[in-house]
Amino acid sequence: MTAIEGVAELANRIRPVVQALGGKFMTSPELAAVEAEVGLPPRSLYLRGRSAVLGDVPPKVAAELFGIFPHWLFEYVLPAATAVLDAPAAVRAYAESSARWSRVNLSAVSEPGRLAELLFHVVDTADASALALFAGWKNAERPAGDVERLGFALMVFRELRGGLHFAALRALGLSVPEAVIADPEGGRERLLRTAWPEDAANELTAAAERKTDLRDRWRHAEALTDDRIAELLVSALSDQERAELDRRLAELAAFAQLPGLPTT
Repeated sequence: MTAIEGVAELANRIRPVVQALGGKFMTSPELAAVEAEVGLPPRSLYLRGRSAVLGDVPPKVAAELFGIFPHWLFEYVLPAATAVLDAPAAVRAYAESSARWSRVNLSAVSEPGRLAELLFHVVDTADASALALFAGWKNAERPAGDVERLGFALMVFRELRGGLHFAALRALGLSVPEAVIADPEGGRERLLRTAWPEDAANELTAAAERKTDLRDRWRHAEALTDDRIAELLVSALSDQERAELDRRLAELAAFAQLPGLPTT
């Protein structure tokens, strides 16, 4: 096993906690509360706030950036949300949602500032070119408090991995919905949960299944993503720091009662 292969195993091992906890606030009561305070309609701050780090992104462009949702959702939600909240205010509201969620859910984590520091080392080492959402959030203002910084770091790391994974999918000829269908944790039911009408979900599923190597391509994209994250982990962190990151994220997964990571 090469050094990168070994670190790729680490990249794969930490993926579930980063994906889960980096995105928990996006559907949280804390985000809903901020959304109401700033006068946005329900379930619109996620779309408006996440994309607003790039300015007033047109709905069609935002739909392409997010990848997983149907275009009609952005055409329906974004114009009204943009009329209520300008881009800088939307970014602040989205970041405040992350901060509030972090204070509720991460305050008991041991040394949150240190884990945030390790994650930011990786984020700041990464080349953000062609990874638009990651580029925006990598360069956004970061919170001051340790707990809030941890939640923010998890979110930005999630944007990094997501951007790299989307690039790997497209290089292998898969769209994001096709990847959802190939993913054992996804499938048609996940499309339905992400606003795809039943007839559209059926059509996407049938078209994806016509690719006889669909799941092989998806697994290859996952492996490529892990390899790119592994290279960043090697560039950004020492052997001791990678071991520390592994341990701290495993502890965080156990604290949050997340499956998929060892506790030792």
